[in-house]
Amino acid sequence: MTEVSIIVPMKNEEENVAPLVSDILAACDGQDFEVIVVNDGSTDTTEAVARGLAERDPRVRVLSHPRSAGQSAAVHSGVKAARGRVICTLDGDGQNPPGELPKLYRPLLADQTGRLGLVAGQRVARQDTFSKRWGSKFANGLRARVLNDGTRDTGCGLKGFRRDAFLELPYFDHMHRYLPALFKRDGWEVLLVDVSHRERQAGKSNYTNFKRALVGIPDLLAVAWLIRRRKKAQPVEIEPRAAAVAADQGVADPAAQGTPS
Repeated sequence: MTEVSIIVPMKNEEENVAPLVSDILAACDGQDFEVIVVNDGSTDTTEAVARGLAERDPRVRVLSHPRSAGQSAAVHSGVKAARGRVICTLDGDGQNPPGELPKLYRPLLADQTGRLGLVAGQRVARQDTFSKRWGSKFANGLRARVLNDGTRDTGCGLKGFRRDAFLELPYFDHMHRYLPALFKRDGWEVLLVDVSHRERQAGKSNYTNFKRALVGIPDLLAVAWLIRRRKKAQPVEIEPRAAAVAADQGVADPAAQGTPS
């Protein structure tokens, strides 16, 4: 089984596909991994370029949405199709340096506790416009006050997580911006790591501060509601011998003994 799957959601990034995938292959050399490019309804040659790369290197796979469904949908499609037990994501615009990927998957592969669910990157020295940095700072500050998720930068595309844990999370549009809070909600440990950032080399952003604000507040309130309504009890499997002993002692449901009322 593949150990690590690198998922790259892309929309109209034809000039960034080849250099970004090349950098990923170099950064992860020596690791058992695959790269999944998810074309999210691009209207340029993004899909064609990605398929050309896949034809030349079996480690590269391509998924395609016939029309744009958003970044969270692209990540979700990639995770469902992934063969790796550990997933890493990065943005398709090239601003997340692939050289940072080992910081994400190594702690997850080395975890012996079974409790680490997410390694989240936090950008330092961001190479963005002032308006984008200001908008991100405001949004992160508001989110931190409402969710108390312990991270200063949930918008960073560099994230690593357990595939099985991610697929247990409630899915909704824009969920990729709330992964630390959602993983903590389900009882997983979250590790935060500083990662570098670089300027966009080609193409243009698919997002604006106004567009993010329109969806950000309703999403934030929804995540806060999900955290308050989380499932507090987890099932406990009873071994056959323990079940027989419990039955002899007149306990009808041994698992219920440890379940909070």
